[in-house]
This record gives sequence, structure tokens and C-alpha cells, in this order.
Amino acid sequence: MDVSLGLFLQEVVANPILAITVLLTLGVIFVNGWTDAPNAIATCVTTRCMNARPAIIMSAIFNFMGVLIMTHINASVASTISNMVDFGTDTQMALVALCAALFSIVVYSVGASIFGIPTSESHSLIAGLTGAALATQGGLDGVNGEEWVKVIYGLVLSLAIGFALGWGICKGLTILCRNIDRRRANGFFTGAQIFGAAAMSFMHGAQDGQKFIGVLLLGVAFCNGQPDVSGAVIPVWLMILCSTVMGIGTSVGGEKIIKSVGMDMVKLEKYQGFSADLAGAICILLSTVFGIPVSTTHTKTSAIMGVGAVKRLSAINFTVVRDMVLTWIFTFPGCGLISFVMAKIFLMVF
Repeated sequence: MDVSLGLFLQEVVANPILAITVLLTLGVIFVNGWTDAPNAIATCVTTRCMNARPAIIMSAIFNFMGVLIMTHINASVASTISNMVDFGTDTQMALVALCAALFSIVVYSVGASIFGIPTSESHSLIAGLTGAALATQGGLDGVNGEEWVKVIYGLVLSLAIGFALGWGICKGLTILCRNIDRRRANGFFTGAQIFGAAAMSFMHGAQDGQKFIGVLLLGVAFCNGQPDVSGAVIPVWLMILCSTVMGIGTSVGGEKIIKSVGMDMVKLEKYQGFSADLAGAICILLSTVFGIPVSTTHTKTSAIMGVGAVKRLSAINFTVVRDMVLTWIFTFPGCGLISFVMAKIFLMVF
């Protein structure tokens, strides 16, 4: 399959559906960098290891590097997203359905924000692709169960393992540092937490960036007349494009999200913030290596809850837990249904 930049640009110009698909994908990547990436640096800012603006710039740089470097080393998450669904052998119809799936993410996200329903771009993407595949194939033949079950693994990883790692790392540091002078410990953990925030930003780019690379790769495959991405190699220009857009989105801001994640859920000290960042980064790294798509937001927040639980369970704001559960309850059927309907409409119109 030819995935050269020159041919891609020609196809974008010649095929309006592909152009819309690309614009929608880049738009979602931008919003992801804007709204999700600040979670990576939330604890670093709220424990006053870094000011918000330099932390956001650092996060943008490491998001860029995460997409570019990790995709080059291990692109299994992109492969999982690409192979999760089957749009059929009619590649023009498949491209229309893919466009509908992305459009449904925008519709769902806007609707959810109006009604105050918590969302996850990762879960919306998975649900949107699944709904569109069901519409084109007329049943479960459009879903690759072996790949889709990795989503279930991701739900467990983002909550259970994130929480367990957060608790374990924080508990271990509490024991190791109990006889160390507090000022010396704070000096060390200031630098350690900046490292942890950079690692979280890197892994956010590696995980979320690959999801949307997989979508763009599907679009390119459909335009080349291929119903899947088998045998395709992700080109460097596509990695650079996605990482640049995500980096720009991150640089826009996110102070409100930083406050919500870093302060409203659990009041953290520097060593606790480092524990949460390290736990989240490790969990996302493991998920990425094994090609399991996870919500980076849920992974980070569950790690923070694990850290808070070291002192007492009452330190956790269980409203956040409720929001995560509501995301799972509403996003998969809600966005999936919208995608199914939009795909049917798009197929009739186009």
C-alpha cells in the first residue's frame, strides 16, 4: 500500500470524503491534546514543582516525542485500532462510514458537554468505529472480537492496575523516606515529579497519538482500494503530522483541567504526585507495548486515587469514580448508536 505523502495529498484533494475524514481526525487529535494532555502535568503544577505555562510547553514537547518515537518503536496500539473493525470490501462505502464515525464523536462530545456527561475521546473513538462497522456490515461481522476484547482489558488496566501501582509506589516511598529530612526529600521529589510529568506526557502521546494514526491509516487504505491495513507501514510523515497537531493542542492550555485533576480529587504532596505520575506512566507503557487501548485520563486519575488511599479511603473524591463509570455506561452505547445512525445516513447521502 502506497502511503507516501505526495499520493496522500493528491487523494485528499481528489476525494472530498477523505478530506473531511482527515480534517475531523486532526480536529479530534487537537482537542485530545488540548483536553486530555493537561492531565499528565496536573499533579506537577498543583504541587508547585512547575508553573502552568512552562509545564504545558514541556507537555507539548513530550507529547510530540511520544507519538513520534513510540510509534516508530512499537505501533501495536495503532494496529489494534485499525484491525478492531471490518467495514467490508467496498472501500468507498468504508471511507464514508469512517467519516461518519468521526463525525459522531464530535456530535456525541458536544451533546455530552451540554448535558454534563463525562466523556473520553479514546472510548468515543472505539465506540464510533464500532457503530459504523455494524452499520456497514449489518451485524457483528463488522467487529473483530479478538481485537475488541483488548478494550475490556484496557478498562481493567486503567482502573485496577493504575490504582494498585499508585498505592504500591506511594506506600513504598512512604516507608523508604520516613527518616529523611522533609526539606531534602521535597527538593528531590520536585525534580522527580518533573521527570514523572514528562514521562506521563510522553506516554500520553504514545498511546492516544497511535489511536488516531490508526484511523488515518485506515482512510489511506480505503483510498488505495484496500479494505484493511495489512502489510502497511506507518510512514514518518504521518507520525510527524499527528504529533505536531497534538503538541499544538497541548500548548493551547488546560489550566482548568489541571486544577480539576490535580487538586479537586485528592490534595497531593510532591512525593504523592511523583507516585501518581510514575504509576500512570508505567501502566500506559505496558498497555501500549501490548497494543491495548486505554484512557490515559482514567489511568492517571485511578493512580491518583491509589496514592490517596495510602492515607485513608476517605481522602478520595468518589465523585471522580462515579464520572468514570458514567463515561463507560454512556459513551460506548451512546456514541456507538450515534455512529450507527450517522453511518446509515451518510451511506444514503453519499
